[in-house]
Amino acid sequence: MRRTLGQWGEKQAVCYLEAHGCRVEALNWRCQAGEVDVVVLDGTWLAFVEVRTRRGQAYGRAEDSITPRKLARMAAVAEAYVYEHGWQGDWRLDVLAIQAGSGEPAAIEWYRSVSL
Repeated sequence: MRRTLGQWGEKQAVCYLEAHGCRVEALNWRCQAGEVDVVVLDGTWLAFVEVRTRRGQAYGRAEDSITPRKLARMAAVAEAYVYEHGWQGDWRLDVLAIQAGSGEPAAIEWYRSVSL
């Protein structure tokens, strides 16, 4: 059930990001350091997007689940991607928090340039 919710959230995230002018470069990109949910080109920026989806707030808001340890892992994965793909431009870490409604997102918050 949790995995299904996460997959649903990632599909919603891709639709949301594309609707906001981003071009998807990679989905669920993996390396030794971990995985990034979505890599998008947002204007001239390469953004590494962690998608967090919650059905309710019993465990807090989706964005509150991003810990300093998770941010450090995201940065390591982003650095590996940048190196492997020879990216020369600016890049950043983003979080897309989705509050699930009945069948569609009740709310989506896009946090750009999150940092440790």
